[in-house]
Amino acid sequence: MNDNRPIGVFDSGVGGLMFAKEIKRLLPNESLVYFGDTINLPYGEKSKEQITRFSLNITRFLRENNCKAIVIACNSATANSLKEIKDFVGKDIPVIDVISPIAEKVSFELREQIGVIATKTTVKSGAYKKSIRKRNKHINIIEVATPLLVPVIEEGFANSSISKAVLETYLLNKKLEGIDTIILGCTHYTFLEKEINQLLGGKVDIVNSPLIVVNQVIYQLTKANILASKEVDPIYNFYVSKITDNNTKVAKKFFGKEIELIEQQIEN
Repeated sequence: MNDNRPIGVFDSGVGGLMFAKEIKRLLPNESLVYFGDTINLPYGEKSKEQITRFSLNITRFLRENNCKAIVIACNSATANSLKEIKDFVGKDIPVIDVISPIAEKVSFELREQIGVIATKTTVKSGAYKKSIRKRNKHINIIEVATPLLVPVIEEGFANSSISKAVLETYLLNKKLEGIDTIILGCTHYTFLEKEINQLLGGKVDIVNSPLIVVNQVIYQLTKANILASKEVDPIYNFYVSKITDNNTKVAKKFFGKEIELIEQQIEN
């Protein structure tokens, strides 16, 4: 049985388009509805109550657009609002988050010291540490808040002297000495992977989430028997709560030059 309804994907900004791009690559027949809450960016500086309110309003918007599954392409939303989102949509709509698949992967590999860089809110929640230690209590997890990275990326300064200086400040933190693995605990950080690898001398395994998470999307859609028909051309709609020249420019870098953003404000 095929289901040609779209997959809903949301993030606090346009960083989640990395997941949308990976879905397009691995599931070329699936339609997408993307929502980037650029007006409330960054979520990492917001309270749990605010993040949950924003996330539920976006989830409602995705349901109104007939989405058959929802991908929370935001670590802060996952860390603070996953239960509320699942309760809101019920059991009929699969909800795929960005933390559980990563924790599942690293917990059963040969790793001893894992560093996590993420927003303040994600680090404060301890979501990665809890999720990994629940599966493997022998792994040591060091979480470091890196709040300046999201605005650096959203303002178009990735792969510049500015991003290099910020990364050096964070990654040379003594707490991260001796790690064998680093988890990029924010969707946006995918865009800095090459810089991070260079700064760490190529000696630390970088765990990046899009491929891992989209494989979980494939699993969930297959399990629920709701994959799209191969005979249908996909439709892509990309919404943001506020359009600027800069987020349009960054969105084209993240997803591709063919992307067109639609401004859509929702209840806050």
